[in-house]
Amino acid sequence: MATKKDQTMEMQKQEAVPTEDQERTRSRRCFVPKADIYETDQEIVVLADIPGANEKTVEITLEKSVLTINAFIDPVRANGFELAYAEYEEGDYQRSFHLSNEINQDKIEATVSEGVLRLRLPKSQGAATRKIAVKTV
Repeated sequence: MATKKDQTMEMQKQEAVPTEDQERTRSRRCFVPKADIYETDQEIVVLADIPGANEKTVEITLEKSVLTINAFIDPVRANGFELAYAEYEEGDYQRSFHLSNEINQDKIEATVSEGVLRLRLPKSQGAATRKIAVKTV
């Protein structure tokens, strides 16, 4: 019988690959942040892992229904020490999402806390799930 430890899988960071119309201005590695997406009747919530980022280093843009997350991470170095070996690669983060017209783009909210970005994407009034009353005629 397999133990819980045997079933644990190591997740590798996926490096972001720029498309033809994108060009990076920083000469650092860039990764795609892992994200969980939850949906309720009123909104979609995206939780993205961006360790090392804060509200000053995260940039979120919305252009032509494409929401783009950029997080610029400064390398962490301990004073008086030289890195001999690293299992965790540092770098920036970038990820884009295509939004449907069901999202109220004017009311999108973003917060970041302890390396997790939380995006609240409220649904438009017409897109929200609602119950239709059935009447007898």
